[in-house]
Amino acid sequence: MVKDKDKDHFQSLIPSKSFTTHSSLQVWDFVSAPDLHPMKVRINVNKPGAAPGFIFVAPYTTFEASMIGQTGSLIMDQAGNPVWFRPLDNRFIQNTDFKVQCYKRKPVLTMWQGTISGTQMATPILPQGTPEPGAFYLIIDQHYEVIKKIKAKKGYIADLHEFIITQRNTALFTAVKQVPADLTTFGGPKDGYINNYSIQEVDIKTGELLFYWNTLTHVNPVHSMIPASSAANMNNIWDCYHMNSVEEGPNNTLLVSMRNMSALYHIDKKTGKVLWQLGGKKSDFTFGPNASFSWQHDARYLSKNRISIFDNSCCASPTSPPQGQARGLILTLDFEKAIATVDRTYYHDPALIVPTQGNLQTLFNKNRFVGWGQEPYLSEFSSAGNTVKDPSRNFLYDMQFPNQNISYRSYKNRWVGIPLDHPSLAVKVLRKDAVVYVSWNGSTETVAWEVLAGPKPNKLSVLVKSTPRTGFETEIHVDSVGPYFQVHALNSALKVIGTSRIIKA
Repeated sequence: MVKDKDKDHFQSLIPSKSFTTHSSLQVWDFVSAPDLHPMKVRINVNKPGAAPGFIFVAPYTTFEASMIGQTGSLIMDQAGNPVWFRPLDNRFIQNTDFKVQCYKRKPVLTMWQGTISGTQMATPILPQGTPEPGAFYLIIDQHYEVIKKIKAKKGYIADLHEFIITQRNTALFTAVKQVPADLTTFGGPKDGYINNYSIQEVDIKTGELLFYWNTLTHVNPVHSMIPASSAANMNNIWDCYHMNSVEEGPNNTLLVSMRNMSALYHIDKKTGKVLWQLGGKKSDFTFGPNASFSWQHDARYLSKNRISIFDNSCCASPTSPPQGQARGLILTLDFEKAIATVDRTYYHDPALIVPTQGNLQTLFNKNRFVGWGQEPYLSEFSSAGNTVKDPSRNFLYDMQFPNQNISYRSYKNRWVGIPLDHPSLAVKVLRKDAVVYVSWNGSTETVAWEVLAGPKPNKLSVLVKSTPRTGFETEIHVDSVGPYFQVHALNSALKVIGTSRIIKA
């Protein structure tokens, strides 16, 4: 129904300005980086035991809500200070699934970029949460340079839900397109469409399509939790599957989550056959106490018989009231008895009802990191987790975004960023002294600054030998009016790793 040629139509619907809500209480302003306005966050819980690392989010919001700050990709430290921010042109363009991966044995940043249906107009053309034409994935190196831009194949649109770099240096991702279908046998319109999701694997270097699997060929849409009659309210498009995660498993298999089926699927990659289904209307497993889930996201293998998911338990359908509060959930699968039981759970304190989005990440020290999707929080728990009756137990860390800002997923990763550009410098000269403002977007290794000043560009001397870096932008008072200034970025060994341009104040 929607083709790449319609990209211009969609873009014409997007206002040219950002419409960013601007408040110093909720948005960062930097003298040395005046174009950057990431959201400010609040730390609600910060207890000992949280894993080291940076926090990776991609803030945006729905059409009805006011966006606080700019959309884009944001790395923060655990105090909530920005480390790197890549803003997008306006609030109606989004990034999702922003995280650290490995490509050719080197760490890289990856993300989806495009427009999500439901974020740019009151009456979306496509079902909520569907990517619009023109979307793509980005791979960015440690210098913050884009090294690959990848689009989906076979007429599909790159989907916002998943992008994985495999150990073979291939890209595994989800993609979607609207295919014509007579929906009368399902209770929908005759001239209808199905949101048909695919899993694609491409060679990152050549772009060659290596693997293709689609839902409509292998999964009967009759088992959807979303009635086909809903298509009448969405341009005759039935979003019966809504695939939202895929991951490689043992023995050349894939683990796939489909939200609108309320089910996970274990797929033989060679034959395309569904080997088993967990949850939904045709589950091959029964569930132990408190083990069932619904409208879930982010299914991951922890071992051959343990999987983690983000259990929304809520609201993907207007006729589906909340079945419970959202939680991180780890299940143990007994294949002989075909039963799934709870291994451990992770509940927010206070309780959250999360209609869409969310993820559960296992950190290197076995802590669990939870992004709460449509609710503006992210949290960290020690491995043992908690219970619905005791949600504060093992609850180590909690961050809250402003207003209704959200991030499809949230991650904690180790990262070393080495920007190639110069540190940014601004100076305000007073009567007898000056204030120097300095930042270096993306530098993780800068721990201190050295300030130089002088009457001429070739006559600069060191005024401040080493002053600690404080947050994203450091404010330094110096006993000089210059008028020429320069700064050096220093690492933990107090060696110069970056030099600003010389400016005249």
